[in-house]
Amino acid sequence: MKKAVVLLSGGLDSATALYLAKSEGFDVHTICFNYGQRHDRELNAAKEIADKAKVTEHRVVSINMNQWGGSSLTDKSMDIEHGDVNRTDIPVTYVPARNMVFLSLAASYAEAIGAQDIFIGVSEVDYSGYVDCRQEFIDAMEKTINLGTVMGAEKNQPIQIHAPFVNKTKSEEIAIGMQLGVDYGLTWSCYNGGKEPCGTCDSCLLRAKAFAEAGYEDPALKQ
Repeated sequence: MKKAVVLLSGGLDSATALYLAKSEGFDVHTICFNYGQRHDRELNAAKEIADKAKVTEHRVVSINMNQWGGSSLTDKSMDIEHGDVNRTDIPVTYVPARNMVFLSLAASYAEAIGAQDIFIGVSEVDYSGYVDCRQEFIDAMEKTINLGTVMGAEKNQPIQIHAPFVNKTKSEEIAIGMQLGVDYGLTWSCYNGGKEPCGTCDSCLLRAKAFAEAGYEDPALKQ
């Protein structure tokens, strides 16, 4: 089986990407990041999702991006703003260059285990305005990774970044996930910690909108 590295945050996007990779026959290795975010709910969710999906290996990498802040997700002195599904500005939850860092580490992991495929669950259609969720960024990162790895530059074994939902809405993604058997009750999307989702941040509002448009109840709210 070909190996694939899946970036698994614990949210619905990455969980769906994981199940899609499995459905395509990949031997899945998941990587999750403890980057100094304000709570560990998503880290715990990622572990539960990886366990249920029976991935070959689940790794948690600590990089402490809260050392310099710049985002309300890594700086607790900043407030999580109320969400707006029609937002046009960049929200304070944007973590500077996060996906660039994550994909670089995923590429290192992939090369170390001989995987030529990386899956990431980003979308540029239905998101909070993050610049590192766009197709042009994914394309540029893939080119850079293959210029900077032995696999890509010397062995003619290029690494491909799969962003299967980049042109899909979250509701379309949920429909795919339901067919694949994703347990969305295990996922966590809220930017705030706590026992229950806040229901007011960007991520909560986008999630609620997506489930409503897809015609499903959010199983995470039934628990």
